[in-house]
Amino acid sequence: MKRYILIVLFAFLTVGMTAQKTDILTLDSCFALAKANNAQFKTNALEIERAKQVKKQVFTKYFPQVSLNYMAYYAVNPIIQYGVNDINDEFGEILKAIIELLQDEGMNVPEEIKLMQKGHSISASAIQPIYAGGRVRTGNRLAKLGVEAAELQATVSERDMLENIESTYYLVIGLQSKVETLKSALTLIDSLDHVANTALKAGLVTRNDILRIALERNKFQALQLQLNNGIVLASQLLCQEIGIEYTEGGLHLDNDLESEHFQGGHDNFKRPEIELLQLQIDAEVLRKRLTRGEVLPQIGVGAMVNYGNVIKSYKGNAIFFANVSVPLTQWWETSHKIKEHNLKIEQYEIMQKDLTEKMSLQEQQACNQMLEAKALLESDKANLDMAQENYRVSALNYRAGINTVTDVLEANSLLLQAQNAITDRQITYLSAQRRYHDLTGK
Repeated sequence: MKRYILIVLFAFLTVGMTAQKTDILTLDSCFALAKANNAQFKTNALEIERAKQVKKQVFTKYFPQVSLNYMAYYAVNPIIQYGVNDINDEFGEILKAIIELLQDEGMNVPEEIKLMQKGHSISASAIQPIYAGGRVRTGNRLAKLGVEAAELQATVSERDMLENIESTYYLVIGLQSKVETLKSALTLIDSLDHVANTALKAGLVTRNDILRIALERNKFQALQLQLNNGIVLASQLLCQEIGIEYTEGGLHLDNDLESEHFQGGHDNFKRPEIELLQLQIDAEVLRKRLTRGEVLPQIGVGAMVNYGNVIKSYKGNAIFFANVSVPLTQWWETSHKIKEHNLKIEQYEIMQKDLTEKMSLQEQQACNQMLEAKALLESDKANLDMAQENYRVSALNYRAGINTVTDVLEANSLLLQAQNAITDRQITYLSAQRRYHDLTGK
């Protein structure tokens, strides 16, 4: 019983290991791996987080600015030093007489006052801006736009990266499909070689037919080597793009090229490039408000508490204050800055209109390319049917002694070309579908 259980466990483990080694990668799974591992996606995420930190940083301007200060000092000579000799009037003479009288009585009365030779204090202050020309609120709105811009820029960057991954993915699939097609062509060559050798023994053909078949086999084998080398390089590139390690066993990709994709649509779909330009316009409007806010009155209130022995004894105090600042000499410079912002806004609006028109043409071109690829795919399928029938008839006629081996080899080459054309056209059609979907959301 134990032996039976061990055998069953070993079987499950073996199946699991085999399944793990032969996991099939779909295009969507490649996209998921890229989003988790690709350096561009990670960089985009960090850029969005950086913009969010800027937004949080600007938000702190709504709150009071609090500071804590400590001061200590020592002066070589007292900062305040004043004696009776500095009083040059009648009161000074009376004060001198009193001091001399007290000194004669044995009392130690100083003739001058010395203050602020050393001391220290600690203080705390808080300043709350009440009105700063609208710059605090505008700065926060500008920081929010920065987050949105970073997210849109990431969308554009990631879309381009996914298009590159898709191109590499289909390149690997195309090369793998062509290798399989070439194997079928080599199988036909082997079958033809068998027929030719049988006919040679019967004296129906010459050795030239055998030689032509061998040359065709060598040509196909050389092409097979080139395709295999291309598969390795393309697979390594795909692994680098999606962030996984390439193994000698190669990649197992889902090579279903017959499926239809992206049938659903999105309402109110907007291209991120257009939205980015609109954000630039909105941001420039806010920058203009910031510039205008620099010449508006600035109002703030604050409070400060202090404790120390700055003069002589330890004392505490508190101060409440308000500040109103009105810039007077910046209006001239600011007026030119505002005109500069207006010119930038006008530039962005022109760029937005131009880009909208170009994108409309781009979307129409993507639609045309998708429809053309679909029509050409149907035409290539008809060509494949004819190539298959042509080879079948050529092979039958060769066996009947009507055609030469050259006719059959040519028919085999035409069949191989037709099969490869189907593969290329299917990939072109799928890529055109995704391109149209990315541009229109349909």
